[in-house]
Amino acid sequence: MIRIGLCGWGDHPTLYKEAKEKNKLAAYANWFPAVEVDSSFYAVQAPRLAEKWSAETPADFRFVVKAYQGMTGHSRGGANKPFESEDAMYKAFRESIEPIRKAGKLDAVLFQYPPWFTCTRFHVEELRTAKRRMADIPCALEFRNQSWYAPGTRERTVEFTKREGWIHTVCDEPQAGEGSVPIVEAVTDEGLALIRLHGRNVSGWNSAGQPNWRDVRYLYRYSEEELAEWAERIHRLEREADQVVVLFNNNSGGDAADNGLALMRMLDLSPPRGSFERPAPPEPEPVEQLDLFDLT
Repeated sequence: MIRIGLCGWGDHPTLYKEAKEKNKLAAYANWFPAVEVDSSFYAVQAPRLAEKWSAETPADFRFVVKAYQGMTGHSRGGANKPFESEDAMYKAFRESIEPIRKAGKLDAVLFQYPPWFTCTRFHVEELRTAKRRMADIPCALEFRNQSWYAPGTRERTVEFTKREGWIHTVCDEPQAGEGSVPIVEAVTDEGLALIRLHGRNVSGWNSAGQPNWRDVRYLYRYSEEELAEWAERIHRLEREADQVVVLFNNNSGGDAADNGLALMRMLDLSPPRGSFERPAPPEPEPVEQLDLFDLT
């Protein structure tokens, strides 16, 4: 089975009939059968939110939930301050996603590690500890440092990922120095192969710290030829995994939804509840015009 989805459901206006769609997730689920939850990276969400998301989506809908930043060291030790300990942080996170898991809608928790998370013995032990704290919850692993896939190391990293029970994340991103990783077409869990497509904006990839850097980094539109390459890879991965989940993260220019639907066409897939005919773009809200000649 192949599921195509996007990273987040709020940044795709062409999917919605109205500019202020009241329930964007429910509307999104008409077009895509899977989504990545990104808000969980910035804060451990209340379980009631996961319960709401689960209730608003069909029974066959699936979530990939991004691990909280304190669990992946993005703030270099400061992100777990709201919690008494790391154990308490992990416990709170597990509880936050339990409604989705209980409903059978959780594909995986995505642990995306930062560029400074290099291939060292210390970090290998951190990965083991994180996996142990997540118990039997399926977890996917994504690196942002080339040292994990350097010549002579790539095979060992994939072998470790499989041995420790992680789901390998196949990434497509610009090859822009040590803070990016190559495409590593591998399956480490026969139940799920995860693909995340970040675009190929080489000049914008290392823009962290600049104004609107996220908008710059993920500004990219995949061409038909590039999507066709991924269609071939997806078919190869499908032979090794029961399910292949593909998530588009090139959200900055509104390209993710278009690319996702284009890839669905290539793979002879259809939107879950409808055709490829999308609503007209939402009309902008009218702006009240002042009468410049009314001086009373």
